[in-house]
Amino acid sequence: MSVAQTSTGSLRLRFLFAVMLWVSLGVAGIWFTANRVFEKHIEQMYHEELEVHVRELARLTVLDAKGHPQLMRPLSDPRYEEPLSGFYWQVSVPGQPTLRSESMTRGRLDEGVAHSPGIAHKVEAGPTGPAITYGLLERGPAGERIHIVIATDQRELDEDIASFTGELAVWLAVLATLLLATGVAIISFSLRPLSRLGEAIARLRSAQADRLEGRYPSEIAPLVTDLNEYIRQNSEIVARSRVQAGNLAHSLRTPLAVLTDEAERIMQDAQSAPSGRVLLDQVEKMRQQIDYQLARVRSAAGASGPGSRAMLPEVAIPVMNAMRRLHPEKQFHLATPETPTVVAADPVNLAELLSILLDNAGKWATQAVRLEVCRTDGDRVAISISDDGPGMTPEQIATACEIGTRFDRTKPGSGLGLAMARDICQDIGAELVLRSTPEGLVVRTELPASDAEAPRP
Repeated sequence: MSVAQTSTGSLRLRFLFAVMLWVSLGVAGIWFTANRVFEKHIEQMYHEELEVHVRELARLTVLDAKGHPQLMRPLSDPRYEEPLSGFYWQVSVPGQPTLRSESMTRGRLDEGVAHSPGIAHKVEAGPTGPAITYGLLERGPAGERIHIVIATDQRELDEDIASFTGELAVWLAVLATLLLATGVAIISFSLRPLSRLGEAIARLRSAQADRLEGRYPSEIAPLVTDLNEYIRQNSEIVARSRVQAGNLAHSLRTPLAVLTDEAERIMQDAQSAPSGRVLLDQVEKMRQQIDYQLARVRSAAGASGPGSRAMLPEVAIPVMNAMRRLHPEKQFHLATPETPTVVAADPVNLAELLSILLDNAGKWATQAVRLEVCRTDGDRVAISISDDGPGMTPEQIATACEIGTRFDRTKPGSGLGLAMARDICQDIGAELVLRSTPEGLVVRTELPASDAEAPRP
C-alpha cells in the first residue's frame, strides 16, 4: 500500500486532540498550583491568627490570691464563647482547677503542648475532632508554671480549602470549556479553506466544474494554481491523444487495405489460396485489434478529463436520428425525463457508447428499439436499450463482451461493439449489464450523475 493510500486520520481531530491536551495540562497545572498556594496561605493565616490569640490569652491570664488562673476579660474573638464552635482555649496551673473557654463544653486539650518556651503547634484529638493546637508556657508571680493552650478544629481549615477548591474547579471548568470552544472555532476557521478545497475537488470529480474555483489563503493558493495548471495540461494531452488516435487509425487503413487486396489476389490462385486465406484472416484480426485499441485510447482519454459532463437527451437525439437512417426498417423510440439529465461522462464517449448499443440493437431487433433514461434512487442515471429481437442465452451473454464475438456471421460487424461498450462503461465508472427477456434483449448501464444544473433550453 502506497503512502498516499494510507489513512492518516483527520487534521481536525489532530488539532482538537492537541488543544484538549494542552488545555487539560494548563487547567490541571493552574488547579494544582492555585490549590498549593491557597493551602499555604490559609494555613499561614490560621497559624498567625492562633499565635495572636495565644499571646493575647497569655496577657489576659492572671492568678488570684489562691493561685487560680483567671482572665482579666474575654478574648476579642467571640467564637471562643460559642459552645463547640471549633475554637477553644485552656489555661492550667499544676495543682489548680483548669480554666477552659466557654466553647469547650467537653473534652480537654493536651497541656503538654505548652511545655516549650516558644509557641508550638501540632494536630491532635480535640473536643470535636483533630485540631491545630498552639501552646505557650508562662511563669506566675511566684514562679508557677502556667500552661496556656489554644486550638482550632482542623475541619475549619479543611472546609475553607475544600470551598476554595470547589469554586476553583467550577471556574476552571468554565475556563476549559471556553478555551475548548475557542479552539474548536479557531480550528474550524483555519481549516475552512481546506474544506472549500475539498468541495472544489468534489465538484471537479462530479463534473460540476472543469477547474478548481475559489479564493484561498497564500499557503494553499500555490497548490491550487499548480493543480489547475495540471488539469489544463492534462486536458490538452487528452485532446492531442484523440487527434493522434485518429491519425494513427487513418495511417493504418491504407496498409491494411493493401494487405487485404494482396490476400484476395493470392486467393485467386488455387495453389496459394490457403496461404491467402490465412493472410486475410490475420489481416482481419489486425483490423479488429487496431479498431479495438484505438477505441480504447479514445474512451480512456475522454474518461481521464476532469469536469467532463454530458446532457441527456441532447447527446442521444443525434445518435437516434443516425440509427433511424442506418436502420430505416426499424423504429427507434426515446424516453427521457422531462427535465434534462446531466451525467459525469465525456460527451464523445457517451455518444459512442449509445451508437454501439443502438446499432447492435438495431441489427437484432424485429421491429422496434427503445432507449430509456431515468434517474435512480441513488446518485446515478440509468440508461436502458431494449429490442424485440431473439435475445441471448445465458451462455451467449457470458461471452458477448469478448473481443471478436459474433453470433451470426451474416450480420454486419466486426465483433468489437459490445467489448468496446464494456470498456467505455468501465472508464466512466459504470457497468454494462445484459439481460434477456421474453420480449427481447435489454442492455442497461448506470452512469454517475452530475449535480450541475442543466441549462434551460
